[in-house]
Amino acid sequence: MRPISTALAAAALILVGCTSQPGATAPDATTDGSAVEGEMTVFAAASLRASFTDLGTRFEAEHPGTSVEFSFAGSSDLAAQLISGAPADVFASADTKNMTKTVDAGLVAGNPVDFASNTLTIVTAPGNPEGITFFADLANPDVLTVICAPQVPCGAATATVEAATGTTIPAVSEESSVTDVLGKVTSGQADAGLVYVTDAAGAGEAVTSVPFEESSEAVNTYPIAALSGSRNEATARAFTDFVTGPVGLDVLDRAGFGAP
Repeated sequence: MRPISTALAAAALILVGCTSQPGATAPDATTDGSAVEGEMTVFAAASLRASFTDLGTRFEAEHPGTSVEFSFAGSSDLAAQLISGAPADVFASADTKNMTKTVDAGLVAGNPVDFASNTLTIVTAPGNPEGITFFADLANPDVLTVICAPQVPCGAATATVEAATGTTIPAVSEESSVTDVLGKVTSGQADAGLVYVTDAAGAGEAVTSVPFEESSEAVNTYPIAALSGSRNEATARAFTDFVTGPVGLDVLDRAGFGAP
């Protein structure tokens, strides 16, 4: 997974060239002069909760008069809600598959932009009491392992690694989001779980992370897009630009996301 800091450096150079004064902020309008103001709802993958909550606060500070509300869940659930008519202004998915569903349904304005990537890691209780070292160790039925359901991006990535390694995990539970998997491990309901490296990092000392080399077999790319049914198109476009710009790249890099 290529570090996002490479893209961050390029974006920073662009920002320096476009900023007239140190510390200057973007005007409260898009390039076509539309006002950036009012309320906006962002549907975002559960693994983006910490980063996007931070970015929402930063966006509101940079654009006074805006208010960003988030709905975090598994990308497949979010895509299904959008297709069923749920109102939202921006969609950020943890994979291209679920974004494509919304594109095919005619819900996306313009083209989605890839802004980050992520890979899986194993998390265990602190200290790794089961002594898990390799991905194949999760095939042991005595190790209570929790994974994401196959329709969720983290579950699809798990299935890809299983197929690539010839390993079958006898999971005791399949969850609808990566944060639910993490919760089962931190609460002691499971010995191990497969989550993104960013979720493991965010959990801190509540878990022990066990990296495995086969994770490179399944790199998830995250796209973001403003939605065609947005009630606040200018602010939706401004937020997607904010996420893919220098501030967004910096926040995502610090959280452990890779470049798309």
